[in-house]
Amino acid sequence: MTRRILHLVVGLVLYGTGCALTVAAGLGVDPWTVFAEGLSRVTGVGVGWITNIVGLGVLLLWIPLRQKPGVGTIANILLVGTSMQVALGVLPRPDQLWMQAAMLVAGVVLVAAASGLYIGARFGPGPRDGLMTGLHGRFGWPIWACRLVVEGSVLALGWLLGGTVGIGTVVFALGIGPLVHVALPLLAIPEPARRPRRPARV
Repeated sequence: MTRRILHLVVGLVLYGTGCALTVAAGLGVDPWTVFAEGLSRVTGVGVGWITNIVGLGVLLLWIPLRQKPGVGTIANILLVGTSMQVALGVLPRPDQLWMQAAMLVAGVVLVAAASGLYIGARFGPGPRDGLMTGLHGRFGWPIWACRLVVEGSVLALGWLLGGTVGIGTVVFALGIGPLVHVALPLLAIPEPARRPRRPARV
């Protein structure tokens, strides 16, 4: 249990740090961060704090979808945006393209590794992933369709609000799936083997 909790906490902190790297790179970010950036520009609240608030708002959408949050869901809301806000306070904002590209790639790779850690801890989905699975379970839509509709909507709205959409958004979209596919089996904690049941005595 201690190892699982450590994986969860470290994974979520690294996830927020990876997102901060993509924000600081300035080349475009993932759809949910585009949305958070847009809200941040409108409200003046830090993008990390907005990420926490959005996560809480998404969690409220679980209620009509009959989804139940886990420990990992709550920890996601508390830690990802907070670590992002802290990291953005110390990260540089380079104006040279090669440095921006390096930060972008590092951020995407770090997010993938962090996903392997926190998903592999098996404490429940994050609020955004739970929204996709909730829509799938409630309406029977394919997961890919749920993701397309939700992430397409927040991307468009975030862009209209002033969030950063660019090559980094494309890099994240194309790279995160394959990278998580590699990271998850490497970093996930194996489930304990189930003991075989003894046959009942007659």
